[in-house]
Amino acid sequence: MPMPFNLNVIEEFRANGGRVGGPFEGGDLLLLTTTGPRSGRPHTVPLGYVRAEGLLLVVASAAGAPEHPQWYRNLLAHPVVRVELGTETFDAIAVPAEGARRERLFAAVVRKAPGYGDYQAHTERELPVVVLERPETPPDGRTPVARSLADKLLETHTWLRDQLRHVREEAHAHALGRPAGLGLQLRQHCLAFCDGLTHHHSGEDAAIFPALARSHPELAEVLARLDEQHRAIRRIKEDLVALLAGITVTEPERLRAELDRMSAELEAHLDYEESELLPALAAIPFPPSGPAPAGAAPAGPSPSGASPSGASPAGR
Repeated sequence: MPMPFNLNVIEEFRANGGRVGGPFEGGDLLLLTTTGPRSGRPHTVPLGYVRAEGLLLVVASAAGAPEHPQWYRNLLAHPVVRVELGTETFDAIAVPAEGARRERLFAAVVRKAPGYGDYQAHTERELPVVVLERPETPPDGRTPVARSLADKLLETHTWLRDQLRHVREEAHAHALGRPAGLGLQLRQHCLAFCDGLTHHHSGEDAAIFPALARSHPELAEVLARLDEQHRAIRRIKEDLVALLAGITVTEPERLRAELDRMSAELEAHLDYEESELLPALAAIPFPPSGPAPAGAAPAGPSPSGASPSGASPAGR
């Protein structure tokens, strides 16, 4: 549960389209929801934000405290976060800036909100500057509407393919030593991809595949093969997560090899799944009208709830 003060701010924010009164009236405020690494529960906290270089930034200042706030530790474990900004709500990938980029962005933050410079002066730890990367808008500015589970499956597969391609490009650049300071960025994107893949496969295993087994017995062999593929991909993903256990990526060549291997298996899996299941899923409306197969994962993973304790509106 958020602290009582934060809870009051959160309730006021949501009741008034992002506007709050009191000491934060007129300030730039957002709500950030992260996922607890142990509990898996959502935690929401109000934070001050700054826009710089076209980016949405929050600073893990904790008012200059000696330790990082809990919400920052949460997003290191689960990079996909929920952002409420004004009347908008969207998922984003939280990526702390590193090296020269962090220095440049922090300087931009201090120019707009000098209080962060005071917080930095009161602690020996480097205050993390976190970029909240929101999904790209389609070229036509419109997001396709999923009308069937087949549409939702393709939407999810597109997200997974895009994320994996993005991660592989970063991994190859990191292995070649360019650009400097890519380790944490690569780690966050890898974990976001792994979270999304887990969410998607869990939905299929728990709901879609059992429902299809009941309604389409002719797919029994296909579903058994997909289940076997899920187990194989899960093992690869666990190896990948193990490589990312530290804040930085220490074995870039091994990481790149794992990503290449995972990419090949995942692409083959997605292609096979689409070829075999789309005809059956096309007949099931989305969102489902009844209790039946409600298991297609969203295009991107979303955190399971509301955010961390120990952070207050000024980015603390």
